Amino acid sequence: MFDALAERLEGAWKKLRGQDKISPSNIQDALREVRRALLEADANLQVVKEFIAEIEAKAQGADVISGVRPDQQFIKIVHDELVAVMGESNVPLAEEDNAPTIVLMAGLQGAGKTTATAKLALHLRKLDRSCLMVATDVYRPAAIDQLITLGKQIEVPVFEMGSDANPVEIARQGVEKAKAEGINTVIIDTAGRLQIDADMMAELSQVKETVNPHETLLVVDAMTGQEGASLTRIFHEQIGISGAILTKLDGDSRGGSALSVRRISGAPIKFVGVGEKVEALQPFYPERMASRILGMGDVLTLVEKAQEEIDIADAEKMQEKILSAKFDFTDFLKQMRLLKNMGSLGGIIKMIPGMNKLTDDQLEKGETQLKRCEAMINSMTMEERKNPDLLSSSPSRRKRIARGSGYKDGDVNKLVSDFQKMRAMMQQMGQGGMPGMPGMPGAAMGANPMAGMGNRPAPGWRGYGGATRSKKKPKKDKKKKGFGNL
Repeated sequence: MFDALAERLEGAWKKLRGQDKISPSNIQDALREVRRALLEADANLQVVKEFIAEIEAKAQGADVISGVRPDQQFIKIVHDELVAVMGESNVPLAEEDNAPTIVLMAGLQGAGKTTATAKLALHLRKLDRSCLMVATDVYRPAAIDQLITLGKQIEVPVFEMGSDANPVEIARQGVEKAKAEGINTVIIDTAGRLQIDADMMAELSQVKETVNPHETLLVVDAMTGQEGASLTRIFHEQIGISGAILTKLDGDSRGGSALSVRRISGAPIKFVGVGEKVEALQPFYPERMASRILGMGDVLTLVEKAQEEIDIADAEKMQEKILSAKFDFTDFLKQMRLLKNMGSLGGIIKMIPGMNKLTDDQLEKGETQLKRCEAMINSMTMEERKNPDLLSSSPSRRKRIARGSGYKDGDVNKLVSDFQKMRAMMQQMGQGGMPGMPGMPGAAMGANPMAGMGNRPAPGWRGYGGATRSKKKPKKDKKKKGFGNL
């Protein structure tokens, strides 16, 4: 997400590099680049005008800080203004003392409202809040069945009365059921339309008056750009909403809707959908999003993702195995699958500060590399996985694994060789040593499955581990290759 916007903003920083200070003359080119970047991101024109005016005023009035370059100071000003435009801070979902908390989902057809309902229910379930989803979309074919299927997938009950019932009555009875069963939160999935019309608004108003929700969330497709902000404003004026959920943000490299919704509608963005899976819903933090837009990564969200998947006791055991050279292929496979559960490799890598320069082609090669490793490990016996020394001493075993995985003997030989080098290095570190990098892709592979390992997929591809020892002084290469030292 935001790839195109981040790339264009790079041009703005370059305009100020080499300057001694920010001045009215040298800032104009940088501001022009920021303006172009935001407009190409499909941000609302009025928001862009206000944004540029604020930056110009703050930049010209900024005190020059000793040791800070003008381009760095300008980035800080843009970052702070991005945060202000998107809403300053996270606005959490309401939770009433007298259960149930009632959440009404609204939006146009195709915005991903039903899926967002399930994603929100799963998010709340992880917070130990019991949920009931209510299916009131009686118009779209299979809408009720879709919600029931999603409910089974995330183990959240669905209340429905069929496609012949009145949506208002379904909503009312759903809330009554939640009260009777002591459920914490009711999420009502309402019907959408291809466009805003009087009938849809009237029905939505009637449902809202009947159930009196504590939250009315508008689900907005991020791909609609500034139209999403206009849509949010119209719904807010006619129905009254408490917040928005931006869906499909992972498919929008521009990000204009995220920049426009709060300023145009006045309603905060509460959640963003960043993938098709039901787990792919994140609370919206303006500061974190601003960091992503500026290519600074998002370490906090990365840590939160890891915490959801990692068991602390397991992590401590894994650390002990790594430092005592008992880390085996079974452990490595477990780490790779843990990484998959956290999301795509590209999505995770770009949350790491400084890694936004990696191209899609490099990330794709990284994904391929992990799949190669997994295929070869899956062709090993359990004994071979737990005792990598067996493979080091047996060429016939390595040949069998190569045939079983569909790769060459050399690929398996390199996998085993690199793995043994990594274990030796980790053992040395566990004993207090600080070994040089032995050319093994992935300095801390066990603790960091993103570090990868194995055969290099192409000449010039530096793999996951980055630095390799060489007596020759490396040539300067302006293009960043591989993942560097993760």
